Amino acid sequence: MASQEKITVYNLADLKNTSDDALTNYLTSLKFTQTHRLTDVRLALGYSAFALSAACFAWDYKFGFEQTKYCTAVAVAIYTILNSFLTFWIFYVEKGTVYEGTSPSGQTAIKVSTSTNKNDPVYRVTVEVKDKKSGKKEVIKLEKEFREWFDVAGRFVAVPFQSVLATGVPAIGEVDTKRVQGAAESKKNETVTAAYTPELLEALANAGVVGSAGESASGTDAKKGGKRRKA
Repeated sequence: MASQEKITVYNLADLKNTSDDALTNYLTSLKFTQTHRLTDVRLALGYSAFALSAACFAWDYKFGFEQTKYCTAVAVAIYTILNSFLTFWIFYVEKGTVYEGTSPSGQTAIKVSTSTNKNDPVYRVTVEVKDKKSGKKEVIKLEKEFREWFDVAGRFVAVPFQSVLATGVPAIGEVDTKRVQGAAESKKNETVTAAYTPELLEALANAGVVGSAGESASGTDAKKGGKRRKA
């Protein structure tokens, strides 16, 4: 079922952000437990820098610049360090991570990062899966066009999006078997339909195979030049 909310289909940022939010909501609905470590560190750095700026303004306002200039200089240096570390954290630690958590069983850790390239409507997903018991790690990469789960009006369609994740990532598919089975049935139907090429359908029609039983019989009688017998 498509979402009632519409976005601009030509805006990559909107497409990505909507998909990122849907990914988090989907894993949460499957009872995955999200870890907020990365977000907590980022917020701590950001709020610390803000608090330092506010304190610097307050003591400068109360005591004047001359009495607080050395404290202000130290505060500026600390602020620079905090923002530099924040930038490093976002680009080199988080690296586009939109979800980090564990499976319902608690045995599998999962980390999901997403990205897009300029003027390229492809959703790139990197999933790092780690078995906590054995320590074995696996990296899975998926690349799908946004049009697979957004309709022409810009509405998000959940089922195909969830199917991509469930079929592409075993750790998710093990939890959402319904989506895996649904995708398998859909693929089977597509394969059967694809087997009937236009050329084959035309050949079958000419042979009198395609159509209802009555139509095929009529065609056969016509070829023999006879008339259908009355009952």
